[in-house]
Amino acid sequence: MDAPLRPTFSRRAAALTSSAIREILKITERPEIISFAGGLPSPATFPVEALQAACARIFADNPHAALQYGPSEGYGPLREWIGKRHGVAPGRVLLTTGSQQALDLIGKVMIDAGSPVLVETPTYLGALQAFSLFEPNFVSVPSDESGLQPEALTPELTAGARFLYALPNFQNPTGRRLPLARRQALVERARAQNLLLVEDDPYGELSYGGDQLPSLLSMNPDGVIYLGSFSKILAPGLRLGYIIAPEDILFKLVQAKQAADLHTPSFTQRLAWEAVHTGLLDQHIPAIRALYGAQCQTMLDALAAHMPEGVTWTRPEGGMFIWVTLPEGMDSLTILEAAIARNVAYVPGAPFYANNPCTNTFRLAFVTVPPEQIQRGVAILGEVVQTALAARKPAAAMA
Repeated sequence: MDAPLRPTFSRRAAALTSSAIREILKITERPEIISFAGGLPSPATFPVEALQAACARIFADNPHAALQYGPSEGYGPLREWIGKRHGVAPGRVLLTTGSQQALDLIGKVMIDAGSPVLVETPTYLGALQAFSLFEPNFVSVPSDESGLQPEALTPELTAGARFLYALPNFQNPTGRRLPLARRQALVERARAQNLLLVEDDPYGELSYGGDQLPSLLSMNPDGVIYLGSFSKILAPGLRLGYIIAPEDILFKLVQAKQAADLHTPSFTQRLAWEAVHTGLLDQHIPAIRALYGAQCQTMLDALAAHMPEGVTWTRPEGGMFIWVTLPEGMDSLTILEAAIARNVAYVPGAPFYANNPCTNTFRLAFVTVPPEQIQRGVAILGEVVQTALAARKPAAAMA
């Protein structure tokens, strides 16, 4: 009998790790689990009937083009719509297979092994995973309850950095939104230090009040790579995102995309075009905002009612997440084990840090959980945290 094949993996593959969120989601497939773990849009927001009608129009009007290969840059009319929406030429727009592909392409084009890459504290886990493949030296930028601190971007901190990756709007994982004054200060410092900004904005349309702050892109079009997505405002299964970038950078991104997948599926691009040029998207977004705003308030009220003293949390004005901070010395991963034993799940905070993780933090996602389950799940979490706090007191007294 032949010996089993033993593949020799690349050094890059050997360094791959699984997503902490994806591993937790395996547990949450159990029907009895109240899951605050997955950052999934609510299926209740998917405009199913409207998309069915759009599919019918595509097959009636031009089915062969929708099922054929297309240009690497993406479907022209959709690129024009995106460019107009953001005040840039369509030649600066690249359609991607989800914004996660955009992160991968940016890593391929911008990062060498050992390159400094600046990130917020904490930051989006999926970006850390995508960039880590290219072996950067992550440099954490200090943040507070209002987000990234622009004054921390000293010449010493930014020296040699390929870019700063940031999520100004309702950040994953914290839910915080960068105030206007900080956006202005960030752009000014970046321009002064010749620092490229990567602005990831999948949640910007999800302001509960409908208000929006200027994008970093609008403040400095030549110094920002902007990432957008249809996943949170239309349907994630379309796997459709986009990049807006200066033309010299976009040229290299297109080359990297050609090597990766030739182009994003023609059919999903045309489906999104049907949704945007008919006005469906703009009519649909207010319903998402209203639902998510109500869900968020339900969770905030439950946290106020059930969390013990010493526990704090963010109060988002949009998006899908709340960030919880436990008293110093507590470990959210240990508490997660007790929570899962009582059929409640969340994502521990440590994986969202590039350096020096704060283990007393965790992320709660609220948009897919019905209000009564939010209330019940948070009540259980409050009891679990209270039990963990009580167990610490005798140890603290003995010390």
